[in-house]
Amino acid sequence: MRLVAVIMFALMTAACDQGQDITGSTSVSSCPLRNYSYNPRDMKQCVNACKACDRGTTVTCSTSCTLKGAR
Repeated sequence: MRLVAVIMFALMTAACDQGQDITGSTSVSSCPLRNYSYNPRDMKQCVNACKACDRGTTVTCSTSCTLKGAR
């Protein structure tokens, strides 16, 4: 019974990844582009900032910018 508890605990802690979050949760000051004024409603500027700051791809950044209201 104790062995099963130890194995379950080991599996639960192994599932917790301490790696970098890839959901775009970078701080605003961490990106030089965000320190300059850019129009987040302009699709081209928004996509370029997303690609540079959040390391996104054109597809994911376009989707993100569209959801934020860029045109």
